[in-house]
Amino acid sequence: MATTPTDMELVHSVLQGQQQQFAVLVERYQGMVFSLAFRMVGHREDAEELAQSAFVKAYQHLAGFRGDSKFSTWLYTITSSVCLSFLRKRKLETYSLDQERVFSAADSQAGQYSANQVEGKSKRQLLQQAIAQLSPDDARLISLFYQGEQSLEEIGQIMELSANTAKVKLHRARQRLKTILETQFATELSDWQAP
Repeated sequence: MATTPTDMELVHSVLQGQQQQFAVLVERYQGMVFSLAFRMVGHREDAEELAQSAFVKAYQHLAGFRGDSKFSTWLYTITSSVCLSFLRKRKLETYSLDQERVFSAADSQAGQYSANQVEGKSKRQLLQQAIAQLSPDDARLISLFYQGEQSLEEIGQIMELSANTAKVKLHRARQRLKTILETQFATELSDWQAP
């Protein structure tokens, strides 16, 4: 019975010239990289492109991975960096839009989460909608901790925070998420809790 290679074994294989082994790392982490990118940018097509860019950048800089942290932590740091660069660029482009278009987009996004639209959706979809209303940093913290299963120390490395600061920020992000769920999705939550 063949054992599944560790991330470090795969990295060493790629660095030894077996580039096809990088596909195993991509397959292993593509879901989480996409989720993190999607949480940060909020648009599926952009997230797909950014996830791909993150993997390309990881491949190009693989020799620089020293193994001081988990491969996933290193990869999520690259993903965060790629997404933040994209968001900075997009923010600059947004300033050039006329105000009417900005207000129109904000109005349509606010109406996107009405109770009628949420009705009938699964708990997971509801949770995704609530997370989407968090700030990018809060959404990233929630995603890294619960979906990426990163420790507070690893989250601190990714987000350039101390582990203590990451813990405090994660606690506050959970509170904000709870408030969103209780205020905007109260009907759906009570339907699920009813016997």
